[in-house]
Amino acid sequence: MYALIELVDDTPVHHALREALANCLVNADYYGRQGVVVIKKPDLITLSNPGNMRIEISTAISGGVSDPRNSTMLKMFNFIDIGERAGSGIPNIFSVWKEQKWSEPILTEKFDPDRITLSLPLSSQKVSIKSDGKKVTMKSDSQKTAIIEFLTDHPEGTVSELELLLNVKSSRIKQLLYDLIDDGIVEAVGANRNRTYRLKR
Repeated sequence: MYALIELVDDTPVHHALREALANCLVNADYYGRQGVVVIKKPDLITLSNPGNMRIEISTAISGGVSDPRNSTMLKMFNFIDIGERAGSGIPNIFSVWKEQKWSEPILTEKFDPDRITLSLPLSSQKVSIKSDGKKVTMKSDSQKTAIIEFLTDHPEGTVSELELLLNVKSSRIKQLLYDLIDDGIVEAVGANRNRTYRLKR
């Protein structure tokens, strides 16, 4: 006899991730520069698509308003039970992450080229660092997300550029880059003073 195995693949987190991917695809500008990029690693998932936000980020997070770029694609997802009522997808993702006690998702918009990125931390890890001589607490996953977003929009980046971006010391930037290299997300190009970093190809 064969035992029946029930796969648990419809938890609130799985549901939220499907919503996130559908939202990324439905709102992508397929005529824009670059393409849809999804990066998964042990403590972070980022979903990035070309195009700009058609509503304010704060409105998207609070919910109740929807203006999808590809409405026909949205209907297709609805046929397979992916996609909530209008304007509830992003708020639901934030709610699920809060219930999991994970760090809050980060929804960002960048221009020229226009790009939307949703970062989904899978932990609540925090680290203490020093910035301008003051001890502060910052989320490690948020710093890594910022680096990934920068390298998504730029072919390569230097430690100096990332220092300015995050406003932390070069030693901290190097540690974050080493972590991303170990995770297979980033690779180093060149040596010593001329070394730059880019998303792994």
